[in-house]
Amino acid sequence: MPIAEQLAAAAERFSPAERRVAEVVASDPHAVAFGTVAELARRSRTSGPTVVRFAARLGFSGFVDLQAAAQDEIADALRPAAARIRERPATDVVGQALTADVENVRSTLEAVDADEFAAAVALLGDQRRPVFVLAGEIAHGAGESFVTQLDLLREGVTAVSGSPVRVSRQVAQIGRDAVVVAIEHRRYERWLIETLARTRTAGADVIAVTDSALSPVATGARATFAVSARGVGPFDSYVGTMSLLHALLAGVAARLRKSATARLDAVEAAWTATNELIS
Repeated sequence: MPIAEQLAAAAERFSPAERRVAEVVASDPHAVAFGTVAELARRSRTSGPTVVRFAARLGFSGFVDLQAAAQDEIADALRPAAARIRERPATDVVGQALTADVENVRSTLEAVDADEFAAAVALLGDQRRPVFVLAGEIAHGAGESFVTQLDLLREGVTAVSGSPVRVSRQVAQIGRDAVVVAIEHRRYERWLIETLARTRTAGADVIAVTDSALSPVATGARATFAVSARGVGPFDSYVGTMSLLHALLAGVAARLRKSATARLDAVEAAWTATNELIS
């Protein structure tokens, strides 16, 4: 089980001091993967024995075992498609893809925290607040789909993309009233992480849709959704991500039912008048 899932499963059993250790581990996996007991204790304002008890609480025999697990996760996260493609290919690609993606959807949606989901829907459904969507190159399709459909439900939705100059201009518009949706899996693009840091500095609320609670995309997020992304071939699967985004859109549509209905009716009338779509 990934460390992020172990943290979630053990969360209710943490003491206040252990919870501080968990927060450091969740926000910066390198702190446990490549640090020491003393360093982790200092960063979490606890003690060495607390760090050791924290590791035991997660089911590890000690800090060394916890550290090894964190190192394995980071190593796997950094393993590029060029390395994965060299593995022995699946014999039943369709069958394995079906199994993997059904599990991706199940794991993703079952892991959703009801309170965080409600908070995210409330943020996205507040039409006084502009929404900006950041997505990496591989996540671009999921991001564009989300932007297009959210824009059909409400005004003020922007996809942050383009040249560095254009991105900087868009980010300059992000203030404390903004909501930022960040969609990115491992390996994380530097521009996105740096841009996300700028939006947090501006005071925007961030909704993170990423592959792990340990992801840098999740740092400081108002709501985090860790999606399952296991792929059959060399690439991560975005089926779980799309399912999560679909759920968020459904939640916003329900929240904005009256105004969204009027907006969709107007759009449908415009399409019909211009004969843009073939039924």
